[in-house]
Amino acid sequence: MKTVCCSILGFGAIGQGVAQALLMKKEYLKSIGLEVKVVAVVDSKGATVNPQGVDLADCLSRKKKNGTVALENITGVEMIRSVNHELVIETTPTDIKTGGPGLQNMFAAFETGKDVITSNKGPLTLKYRELLETAKAAGSKFRFEATVGGSMPIINLANEVLAGNRIISIKGILNGTCNYILTRMLEERASYTDILAESLELGIAETDPTYDVEGIDTACKLVILANAIFGLDVTYKDVEVTGITKITPEALEMAYERGHVIKLIGEVSREKIQVAPRLVPIKHPLAVGGTLNVASVYTELAGEITVTGKGAGPIETASAILSDLISIYGKN
Repeated sequence: MKTVCCSILGFGAIGQGVAQALLMKKEYLKSIGLEVKVVAVVDSKGATVNPQGVDLADCLSRKKKNGTVALENITGVEMIRSVNHELVIETTPTDIKTGGPGLQNMFAAFETGKDVITSNKGPLTLKYRELLETAKAAGSKFRFEATVGGSMPIINLANEVLAGNRIISIKGILNGTCNYILTRMLEERASYTDILAESLELGIAETDPTYDVEGIDTACKLVILANAIFGLDVTYKDVEVTGITKITPEALEMAYERGHVIKLIGEVSREKIQVAPRLVPIKHPLAVGGTLNVASVYTELAGEITVTGKGAGPIETASAILSDLISIYGKN
């Protein structure tokens, strides 16, 4: 049995989803020879640290009751440098302007020889190449399937499952909030403003939905795909971005009458990185509805391969983190 000692940095929805997934899959992990011991959980107010392993169920309960897991006043970077463990699971909120605490957490992890699995897009959008080189120099593993498409595998699909195929381009819907809004606008013949209000009420849209509806979230995901799959060295500034805020019910209805739906499509290749509303034939694989995400990977040998799944959600995103964890440690 291999024991993996890890920390969870960021204990919002996704961090809690990781804790739940580890509890749910404890016996399965043991069946493949892995024991995952969480020695620290850190949120914005402090941390719970126990070298023998923290009680994840207790952490979840305290977070729900008190709004924090903090028993010690210690930051993520301080914990990384002072607590002995081998894996940092980084799930702090995305900040594409500065990288936020996540960027410093990742550099601190690599500087101390630790592996990193993350769902945080911000640091990879800003400093992908630098993070990769720092990890390589330290001999650290760096996995980030959860940054693009939630539970839907794209990065590992392209780089591992389709190894040997030259990836020509990737097109898809990578933001469930936008997809929900456009789907409901067509169904209800309602305005963007009305359906945005509905999605806010249902918790599908963030309180500040700008990142989603302006196409910024999708653009960040394309940057990660461009760097991780196509070997480019780009940032958010290299993406052409148009959001969905100006789409009208009339435009959606006219498109539908002509056999099309309007979707916010992200496209990435070696020549182009673009986010924009596009006409998609109703029966095309990319014409999924609701909050679903979808990606079509165009390959040299295997043709077009399309995957569809939930692009967000705590447990769904945690499933990608769990997959990365097993990929690193389950084969040893």
